[in-house]
Amino acid sequence: MIARAKLLIVLSASAVLGTSTAHAQYTAKDWPEGPSKQRFVDTCNNCHDINRVRGGYTPEGWLTVVRMMQNMEAPVPAAEWGAMTDYLMKSFPERKRPEAVLLDGPAKVDIKMWDVPTQGARPHDPLGARDGSIWWAAQLANKLGRVDPKTGTVREYTLKSPFTGPHGLVDDKDGNIWFTGNLAGLIGKLDPNTGIVTEYRLPDPNAKDPHTLNFDQKGILWFTVQQANMVGRLDPATGAIKLVTSPTPKSRPYGLVINAQGVPVLVEFGTNKIATIDPETMAIKEYPLPSADARPRRLAIGPDGAVWYADFSRGYLGKLDLTTGAVKEWPSPSGPKSEPYGMVFTKGAVWYNESNAKPNTVVRFDPATEKFQSWAIPGGGDIVRNMSVLPNGNPVMANSLVNQVGMVDVK
Repeated sequence: MIARAKLLIVLSASAVLGTSTAHAQYTAKDWPEGPSKQRFVDTCNNCHDINRVRGGYTPEGWLTVVRMMQNMEAPVPAAEWGAMTDYLMKSFPERKRPEAVLLDGPAKVDIKMWDVPTQGARPHDPLGARDGSIWWAAQLANKLGRVDPKTGTVREYTLKSPFTGPHGLVDDKDGNIWFTGNLAGLIGKLDPNTGIVTEYRLPDPNAKDPHTLNFDQKGILWFTVQQANMVGRLDPATGAIKLVTSPTPKSRPYGLVINAQGVPVLVEFGTNKIATIDPETMAIKEYPLPSADARPRRLAIGPDGAVWYADFSRGYLGKLDLTTGAVKEWPSPSGPKSEPYGMVFTKGAVWYNESNAKPNTVVRFDPATEKFQSWAIPGGGDIVRNMSVLPNGNPVMANSLVNQVGMVDVK
């Protein structure tokens, strides 16, 4: 029961725009006929918005989704999983998605991929660590993973509490890996040398869905709490946590980065706003974007301090000047339904993913020329939710539906 309740949190938190987080009560008559229809309705509708399946997946995608549900102990008898999987594949094939638009350009890259060992892990956020390794949060496997891109050596670390739901990742100067416990309502720290995990529970029981985290220059850890509409900070020296509520109701604080002045900058995925936090008072200042339909999801800071954002709902790349409030936007190559998502600024350009293009893409945008260049991710990519940067400047990514992590080796 606990696992199912927490599964509702993570699936609701990651639901596409327009899908209610309060799942409706459907009956068998609402769904395609098949031998597992009643089991599907009874089981899936008990955990999350059952309407999510209407978007469909490929057969390979459904195999991964089923493994995710098994990891979360969905109450389906072992003997029935085969029939259930067959029903899902036949009843909900993948709907048409925008074809990836691939644009040539001056940059040369080699995209490398590694399989995540645990099936159905749902690798969510990646991390390019200071030692050159690539980490990922295995959100539905209760693990963190690490790969050495030079040797391909992979290791996984099981977390302390069951159903933690690791989400965001960041490392500190001592090599510890910090993460948000999306399902358990905590901030965690893993010591890779010992495997010991330290947990910092959020002080407010309503603070559900801790999401993205980053250290400022003074060593204070800042994080968003999406479903609770909060932003928090944690002092690693004392373990003290302070939370504040976003001024806009249901604004869903999401991606968060720290600029050169030590100011946390975040996007509010539930509305058309970007915000900054005063690091001393924790006062939140919001910057509305020109389009009411904008839904920024991730962001990156350029060397000039400009805020770059991925507008997931409209298929745009945007740039915000925090000094003037001026905004400029460019349509993403694969169109309005391409769903730009994870992004970083590195090697003089914005790099981001189109998470709904078929296949997913890596996109490079040169601010000097305002030109795009894009590549298909080997194996399809599905679904790139975030990106990070290695010390050498190469972008890294985690691809949830294909259970892989990857690196863009920029030549």
